[in-house]
Amino acid sequence: MVGVMEGARGAPPAIGAGPLALDIAHVSHAFGARKALDDVSLTVPEGRFVALLGLNGAGKTTLFSLVTRLYDNVSGSIRIFGHDLRRQPMQALARLGVVFQAKTLDPELTVLQNFTYHAALHGYGKAEGRRRAEVLLARVGLADRIGDKVRNLSGGQSRRIEIARALLHEPRFLILDEPTVGLDIKARAAIVEVVRSLIRDEGLSVLWTTHLFDEVRPEDDVVLLHQGRVVTTGTGASIVAATGQDNLQAAFRQLTGTAAEEVH
Repeated sequence: MVGVMEGARGAPPAIGAGPLALDIAHVSHAFGARKALDDVSLTVPEGRFVALLGLNGAGKTTLFSLVTRLYDNVSGSIRIFGHDLRRQPMQALARLGVVFQAKTLDPELTVLQNFTYHAALHGYGKAEGRRRAEVLLARVGLADRIGDKVRNLSGGQSRRIEIARALLHEPRFLILDEPTVGLDIKARAAIVEVVRSLIRDEGLSVLWTTHLFDEVRPEDDVVLLHQGRVVTTGTGASIVAATGQDNLQAAFRQLTGTAAEEVH
């Protein structure tokens, strides 16, 4: 479990037993007078898929930027496998793989060239970079595209390559910001399955930010984020049961007071 069920203004979620890939405690963040996050606490247990679910503008990308240290958290704490992100940034980030919402592959380079460039940033030579690229591309079902230029790939294939590249330095925790935005249903399903297989087969921990309810399964841990605050946490099934609704989308609308036309 991510934590205990709570009301819209309740206490922060309880920390579960066992190792935590991510532990965020009482984090707030503002852009001038606008508060983007307000006393946010959540955890990602080791080996779990946690969906950070909220509408556009809920604060998901701001939280993502804090965890990846694009922004510096000045309130609360963020720990990755016990390493405080502010005090031990190198140790924390070494355990983190990141897939940004924006495309980050160079379209004019080949897939392999993108990998070897990224590998060099981690201190790996070309030979080791190629070896890791071959292993990881096979893992996401794209070993045969290693020599192709990125601009010749589909959006879904590019996303799978970005996931593979995020694993190049063997992180234990993967965070993805709206990774299926702009993809068709088939490509979205393929991306979700690749990530779930990494949890199932390799024990990775995952924080998956999304506004798409159909990407969340009943057994997944879910954090509902709305207007910068954690509304509730629990499995998808437990949130639905606690609200007496038929599905997670309806439960979300009830908990946030959101109109049906605002929720996709």
